[in-house]
Amino acid sequence: MEFQELLKRRRTVRLFQQRPVEEATLVQLVDAARVASCANNKQRLRYTIVRTPELVLEVLKHTRWAGLIQPLRTPEAGVTSPAAFIIVTTTENGLSELICADAGAALQSMEFAAADAGLGCCWMGAIDREAIRKLVGCGPIVYVAAVGYPAESPRSIDIPETENCAYFLDGNGTLTVPKIRIQDILTWR
Repeated sequence: MEFQELLKRRRTVRLFQQRPVEEATLVQLVDAARVASCANNKQRLRYTIVRTPELVLEVLKHTRWAGLIQPLRTPEAGVTSPAAFIIVTTTENGLSELICADAGAALQSMEFAAADAGLGCCWMGAIDREAIRKLVGCGPIVYVAAVGYPAESPRSIDIPETENCAYFLDGNGTLTVPKIRIQDILTWR
C-alpha cells in the first residue's frame, strides 16, 4: 500500500472482530513505536502487551470510548472488544509534555503499522491509569492502544473550517470523521 493511501485510510477503530492477533504482529506494532522520534533520544517509553482474553476484558472495564457518541461505539465484552491492549508506560515519574509528545509519536507509528497489517487501533487517554497499572503490574501509564481486527469501517470526509468537526454516525451507522480541508489549515508566507 502506498503511504499516502495509508495516511488517509487509517481511522480509529472502536469495534473489533473476536479473533486473536498473532504475537509477531503485536511485536511489529511495538517495534514501529520503538523507532519513532523521541525528545533527546532518551527513549523513556516502555510497552506492555495485554492479550490474555480474561485480562483484556478486565482492562476494558477501565476504558472510556467515543465520548461524542457514547455508548454507540463502546465495545461489548466478548462481542466487539479488542484482541489486545498495548499499554504505553514511561520510565519517568509523571507525565511531562515531552513524555506525552514521545508517546504521541510512538502511537502514531503504531497506528500506521496496525493499518498496514489490516488491524484496527484506538489510541486511548480516557482510561483509569491507576486501576490498569495495578491490574497489569506496569509502570506509570501514558496512553493505551486497543488493537484487533476491525468490525467497522470508519470514514473521513473533508469539510470547511466553518463546519462542525465532531465525529458522528451517518444514516447507515458508519462512524464519520470530519477533517478540515487542507486549504483551510495551510498558510503560506
